[in-house]
Amino acid sequence: MPSADRGVFSLIIINKAGGLIYQREFQAGLRKLSTNDYLVLAGTFHGVHAITRSITPRIPNSQPPPSPATSSPGTAPAVSGYSYPNPGVAVTGIDYLETDKFRLTCFQTLTGTKFLLFTDPMTGNVDTIVQKIYELYADFVMKNPFYQTEMPVRCEAFDRHLGAWLRGRT
Repeated sequence: MPSADRGVFSLIIINKAGGLIYQREFQAGLRKLSTNDYLVLAGTFHGVHAITRSITPRIPNSQPPPSPATSSPGTAPAVSGYSYPNPGVAVTGIDYLETDKFRLTCFQTLTGTKFLLFTDPMTGNVDTIVQKIYELYADFVMKNPFYQTEMPVRCEAFDRHLGAWLRGRT
């Protein structure tokens, strides 16, 4: 498959409540979904993301916590006997989902906004692409004095710069 055919298929942005605030397709010939389909997709992904975040497995600590009888009064309560696989990294839900036809990458901001990027599975540096999209979002949407947080994104400058940047990288 030529590299010009690979790349970004679609972008969906979901607010922290699970509502669809932005959707755009970048490849011609994709199956068209209705607005309702995109709303259902956004809400469903938001729910699945929350569920996968809550079921992240915890592994037993190597040392059992001290028993209450041996701890002195006034000390901090005993720590649970379990921790997440990588204690230094915050627990997240689905980060990516890959099939033979596409790769779905989810980037969640600190405010809970989720960026869902659909790409060809052979596309490299997807994390860099998502980071650049987030930078464009921050520059052209969040700094727009007329944009209200959590509302649908209607920003021509964001659309224009996003499209130009994605075209320029192929």
